[in-house]
Amino acid sequence: MSDAYNPPDTPLDILHQDHEILVANKPAGLLSVPGKGAHLADCLIARIQAAFPDALLVHRLDRDTSGVMVFALTPQAQRHLGLQFEKRQTKKTYVARVWGLLEPKTGTVDLPLIVDWPNRPRQMVDHENGKPAVTDWRVVRHDNGTTRVRLFPKTGRSHQLRVHMKELGHPILGDPFYAEGAARDAPRLMLHAEELRLRHPDGGRGMSFRAKCPF
Repeated sequence: MSDAYNPPDTPLDILHQDHEILVANKPAGLLSVPGKGAHLADCLIARIQAAFPDALLVHRLDRDTSGVMVFALTPQAQRHLGLQFEKRQTKKTYVARVWGLLEPKTGTVDLPLIVDWPNRPRQMVDHENGKPAVTDWRVVRHDNGTTRVRLFPKTGRSHQLRVHMKELGHPILGDPFYAEGAARDAPRLMLHAEELRLRHPDGGRGMSFRAKCPF
């Protein structure tokens, strides 16, 4: 992460709103929740609550990741959605651009993760003490020495997709933590939460929310 925090000054992009939930498209470069210190106070939950005072946090995306985030508008909805994330009942689809030509077309990464304490918030693979982390991938296309890929996390560990791609030898382009050299030289982290499927807290109906990939 660079030292300067200059979040984009863009209007809220609300994808869905009803009596229980609010779904927004988070821009890259904006924190999900406030960081430590006044200079890190600007974040998506603060912007959302300025317009929707009842909004409550359910999950997070990394600062440099864009895409679909759901917020609860009642404590009951927050509990309901929180349990879905905890029990891995939500389905998430990400789009990424990674360094190199990822082969084969589909596959699974199953590598347990733990925080790399001296270098936090970095995460690392640890087969002894790490928590289970599983990611499926599906190649979309190869493009000038890079690969566009859809990622389907089965678990929700911090930096999971970023570490898993790096461990495959295909770091996500523009990743300030896990990419090096030319792979790091992108205008942003090329990771976008494209789709989120969940059950509506009021009645349990399956719903799907999408935000078009901006890169």
